[in-house]
Amino acid sequence: MLVKRFSEASVYEAPNHWGVTGLRLQGFEDGGPTNQWVGFSQFLPGGGAGPDATPFEKVYVVIEGEMTITIDGKETLLTAMDSCTIGAHEVRKIENRSNHICKMVVVMPYPPAQ
Repeated sequence: MLVKRFSEASVYEAPNHWGVTGLRLQGFEDGGPTNQWVGFSQFLPGGGAGPDATPFEKVYVVIEGEMTITIDGKETLLTAMDSCTIGAHEVRKIENRSNHICKMVVVMPYPPAQ
């Protein structure tokens, strides 16, 4: 078992994101998960990401606040404790349109080996 305290989480920068601080909760470390990593994102009002896609699926869980996710022109609002799966190669845009910070957990597989 690998216990990692929130105070030990390291900051990471995700490409094509703005107005967000990402913290790596688990992954990319000895003794950590072998098939996925877990991030914690804090999006300021007006913060977001995309539009873009990844070659693998990902899961979003909104812990606090709200996030608007747009896929194929359809907008979906996630609020506290809502979650969604974004499929591989699915183009998405996410935006915090509220005046509150959106706190979100992100679970993604490791990128394919180069």
